[in-house]
Amino acid sequence: MLGKKMVTAQKRGETRALCLGLGMVACSMMMYFFIGITIVPFYTKSVWTTETVCKVLKANIKDKVFCPDSKGSEDEEIFPYPCLQVWVNLTASGQEVMLYQSEDTLERNPKCSYVPNKLENSKEVKAQIETIASNFKKYQTFPCYYDPGGTQTNVLLSRLYPAKGLLFAFLWPTLMFTGGCLIIVLVKISQYVSVLSAWQ
Repeated sequence: MLGKKMVTAQKRGETRALCLGLGMVACSMMMYFFIGITIVPFYTKSVWTTETVCKVLKANIKDKVFCPDSKGSEDEEIFPYPCLQVWVNLTASGQEVMLYQSEDTLERNPKCSYVPNKLENSKEVKAQIETIASNFKKYQTFPCYYDPGGTQTNVLLSRLYPAKGLLFAFLWPTLMFTGGCLIIVLVKISQYVSVLSAWQ
């Protein structure tokens, strides 16, 4: 009687472990799919792939511009901000080009090097942009990214999805997939050993 209970408990444990392993594999596949349709296209479309050194030539704050909004809402009229323009000397080619914070900045407003997050206090926005401008003037040389193909004549301070970020995004689903497969293999080995022991 006790032996039957132990066998039943073992089968239940194996079933739960097998379900856990299959669930981990399924979740990892969903994460792979999600990363593949969200992050990977942005990474492959970005042409700013080569890192070089940029030297600041000038960092000026122009008149206020309106916050761009692709949806065309009325936020454009209530969120003006100072337009920071940073021009750098590209070491790789010696050209004078405009610097943008990331691909998103260029898409939102190609006139400005930096687009602040929406803040209700305009003084905070102005102080933030002035601080960024002073930092550029203070630290004249820094790494940046440019387009080696020449289709884009501007440079980026940082990429939204660099190669390291993409690898890190794939790290967790890979670990989950490996763990799920390992659990399934261990359960199958346990079942095989149990059947072999019972047969002997």
